[in-house]
Amino acid sequence: MAQIIGAVTTSHVPAIGGAMAKGLQAEPYWKPFFDGFPPVRRWLAEVKPDVAVVIYNDHGLNFFLDKMPTFAVGAAPEYRNADEGWGIPQVAPFRGDQDLSWHLIESLIGEDFDITTCQEMMVDHAFTLPMALLWPDQRWPVRVVPVCINTVQFPLPSARRCYRLGEAVGRAVRSWQSDARVLIMGTGGLSHQLDGQRAGFINKSFDEQFMNSLASDPEWATQYSIHDLVRLTGTQGVELVMWLAARAALGARASTRHSSYHIPISNTASGLMLLEPA
Repeated sequence: MAQIIGAVTTSHVPAIGGAMAKGLQAEPYWKPFFDGFPPVRRWLAEVKPDVAVVIYNDHGLNFFLDKMPTFAVGAAPEYRNADEGWGIPQVAPFRGDQDLSWHLIESLIGEDFDITTCQEMMVDHAFTLPMALLWPDQRWPVRVVPVCINTVQFPLPSARRCYRLGEAVGRAVRSWQSDARVLIMGTGGLSHQLDGQRAGFINKSFDEQFMNSLASDPEWATQYSIHDLVRLTGTQGVELVMWLAARAALGARASTRHSSYHIPISNTASGLMLLEPA
């Protein structure tokens, strides 16, 4: 059976891609953020995952407001990105793992999750930037399976529903007939609001409480409705549901191997966690 070796959760702000492209990692504004990643890269070099299941949200590159699935899973042989208008360089394509994709799709539908199956799929900065943060040479040593959650077009799936999705993803991966080592990634957030009267809103105390809860009380945030989370974390802060899903895939018990938190990055609270199943 396949083995889940851990989960990495991180922010995916488009400005990160610009900073990497311009070589600004050592600039005072960016250094505290980029300094969080070497321990995770060293861990990856030790554990050598074969596949990454990337839980993220699309911002209009593959899905738009006229057709926005609640949950979607990629089942393509490869995934490419395109110019989103942020000035971020395009990256090399990602190799898909179709065997795991179809196993995941069949398992999730078998657990009554209504999944949109994507045999062709573009991946945007929410997918590409976290991958480039973990593997800066962009040679992609892992095969990938994209899992997309709607956090853009209301109504959104609840935090509890996303946690249950993550649990089902974990069960599916562990039942996959393979000796592959699987990394779970959850990208987005943390607290931020990009528009309206609260533009620039950041809730550091909630972010820190949420990050602490992922190891000790992983369902803590599921007590909040989506509207509660918007109030507490900002309109785009609801992206933390991807972190919840990634954590849930690890099972009941997990420990924090590494974490960092830095504000602001482009009006966003940026977090990073490496969690291992206990």
